[in-house]
Amino acid sequence: MNATTRRLLTIVTEAALEQLLVKDLEALGASGYTVTDARGKGSRGTRNAAWGESSNIRVEIVCDAATAEAIAAHLQARYYAHYAMILFVSDVAVLRPEKF
Repeated sequence: MNATTRRLLTIVTEAALEQLLVKDLEALGASGYTVTDARGKGSRGTRNAAWGESSNIRVEIVCDAATAEAIAAHLQARYYAHYAMILFVSDVAVLRPEKF
């Protein structure tokens, strides 16, 4: 296996932000992303996805370190104060680095 290290940036946030986030991610250099529905409980209560306005999404971006840092800094500055949002970053081994 010939793997290359990239960053996996994961965002869990309110579904209402999806369109804004997609624009931000593309403007900040993400070559792609995956969006899935998410449910759970956190500091802002239970989010069960039963009603669109109260649902969450999980957005995952595999990218280089600089792009992950730029996206994280932008999201923290723009959204953290007013929206339910968490970010976490981990190193991942990818087998087709040219895609990221």
